[in-house]
Amino acid sequence: MYFKRIEDLRQDNDMTQQQVADLLHCQREVYRRYEKGIREIPVSYAIILARHYDVTVDYLLGVSDKKN
Repeated sequence: MYFKRIEDLRQDNDMTQQQVADLLHCQREVYRRYEKGIREIPVSYAIILARHYDVTVDYLLGVSDKKN
């Protein structure tokens, strides 16, 4: 499943894929696959990213348009 906001939030926060991968303790290529929808992002990673970007998991995954 492809979640456009994962990439958008990373870019809006001037972060590289490597920086986000380091935050998640995974390899950059694994994170890239999450951004491109090749691999489904684990719930635990979605929670970490939502907290990091100060948005809800629903917003991060495109379920809602409300950031908080």
